[in-house]
Amino acid sequence: MISRIYRYLLFAFLIPLVLTSAPWAESGKKPVIVTSTTQIADFARQIAGDQAVVKSILAPGADPHTYNVTPNDVQMVLDADLCIENGLHLEGKSWMATLAKDAGKPLVTATQGIQKLVIDSDGESIPDPHAWFSPRNAAVYVNNIIKGIIRLDPQNEATYQARATLFLQQLRVLDAWIREQMSQIPTHRRILVTTHDAFNYFCREYKLNENNNFLSIAPVGWSTGAEVGGGITPERRRKVIQSIKESGAPAIFVETSINPKQIREIAKETGVKIGGELYSDSMGPEGSAGETYIGMMRENTLLIVNALK
Repeated sequence: MISRIYRYLLFAFLIPLVLTSAPWAESGKKPVIVTSTTQIADFARQIAGDQAVVKSILAPGADPHTYNVTPNDVQMVLDADLCIENGLHLEGKSWMATLAKDAGKPLVTATQGIQKLVIDSDGESIPDPHAWFSPRNAAVYVNNIIKGIIRLDPQNEATYQARATLFLQQLRVLDAWIREQMSQIPTHRRILVTTHDAFNYFCREYKLNENNNFLSIAPVGWSTGAEVGGGITPERRRKVIQSIKESGAPAIFVETSINPKQIREIAKETGVKIGGELYSDSMGPEGSAGETYIGMMRENTLLIVNALK
């Protein structure tokens, strides 16, 4: 009888030790979450709050398609407890997945389950990775991320769920607000021309570019090679210029993470003004109006509406 009681007490004592056996738990430090992009880092911070350290490999303004991994990135992932990528080949040559695999770290793909848009690139059908430009898709990101964080730290599940619930409500409000703002643009002026193919989900969600099947109009495509738009052809450029002239676009836009040379040349050639600089593959720097996901979506929307209405 005493032996059975002793075994029970010993088992009860060992349970919490097993639950806190993660290296970060044993050291008393916070878990470290490393993400590929600034948007995903913001989603993770909204859920984790101060209970985890969230780091982004990409800095504000960096381009995930053409990013080259550094030794500091390798060390950052080695020190991580959880890694999160966008997926859909946003990270050129799948650099985030490779880093996580080589370091033996768990990896969450935030776009898992997204209803993907498929675009044609030189006759090849490719899933568009810029899914976060729809707040409804951003909610899918959040739901995937919270599952990974809870697996990492199940003891704080209720707190993480509470934060996620609030943020998901904010995303619903953001979506409704963008729709209301876009309604100010006359239908025939809802023409969004940007540097590269980053805004397909935004155009489809908010009914821009009707004459282009509600997809992005851009002279430069995206690639996972050494250069965004590296495959641009004179024919594609000609078609974009013709499309801009025929559509009567009130303005065209440059992007924070892409060299503006191409779009500025096209603006000059077509006589259309530059409507401003949009946040695209990256959020803004700390202290800017676009340093959060909601902030970047808000500022992009206001810029587009003011230039087109």
